[in-house]
Amino acid sequence: MRVYVSADMEGVTGLVGADDVQMGGRDYERGRVMMTEDVNAAVRGAFAGGASEVVVNDTHSSMRNLLVEHLHPGVELVRGRPKPMIMLQDLDAGFDAVAFVGYHSRAGALGVLSHSFMGHEIEDMWLDDRPMGEIGFAYATATALGVPVVALTGDDVACAEAREWDPELRTAPVKYARDRFAARLRPAEEARAAIEEAVTEGVRAVSPHSPRTTDTTPHTLAVRWQSASVASQLSGIPGVTRAPSAEDDRTIRTTADLPTLFRLFGVFMSVAYALTGQAPYC
Repeated sequence: MRVYVSADMEGVTGLVGADDVQMGGRDYERGRVMMTEDVNAAVRGAFAGGASEVVVNDTHSSMRNLLVEHLHPGVELVRGRPKPMIMLQDLDAGFDAVAFVGYHSRAGALGVLSHSFMGHEIEDMWLDDRPMGEIGFAYATATALGVPVVALTGDDVACAEAREWDPELRTAPVKYARDRFAARLRPAEEARAAIEEAVTEGVRAVSPHSPRTTDTTPHTLAVRWQSASVASQLSGIPGVTRAPSAEDDRTIRTTADLPTLFRLFGVFMSVAYALTGQAPYC
């Protein structure tokens, strides 16, 4: 059984502020240790659940956060950027299960370090008119590839958001949001035990021999940017249109199958970074 782990940082045990998760921040190096330990807990859970192979994708910021020398020796790591499929790089239908580790809630939610991909630059996202953030987009895309998402770890707000996409999803809340930069923390050992348990149960529930259903139907992605300039530039991409309302210069839409949308969104972010150069969490 092959298991894929997509690892973000904002939802990691103990981390609550920008300095914890941004390269150069005063507590970033500590944050890397915490992230590595949460991922190791998920990897242990995957192997305990029956995995014969585990691939981990470091998906946060530079995508060079996990401490390679301290990572579980039984995994392969996808590291660095750019990655065409960003948070799902190298995921394909040959995997049997996906676990999301250290994920966070979408922009506008009162969760720890909440945002959608680009700090404050992305104000809202929708998939077929359904509000979403990183959790929903990654969940829908993995599912479209035919690979079930079996577990998610993060704060309680992120866990609740994930269950809106799949009520049966195993979740492990490692902290309880009190505001965007404040939380009540579970003890680290307890949080990692919960991560390991959630991933173990999720992987065990998957049958590698069960038929897989892929989704090749078209879906519509809409993104509202803070900057009208970003929307203006993106509308030059074939198939990308501005919102029909004359009062909204900041929202773009495009339609395709989900893996194509996910990859195209990576291009959107590259354009937005080039135009804005703004740091997240401002």
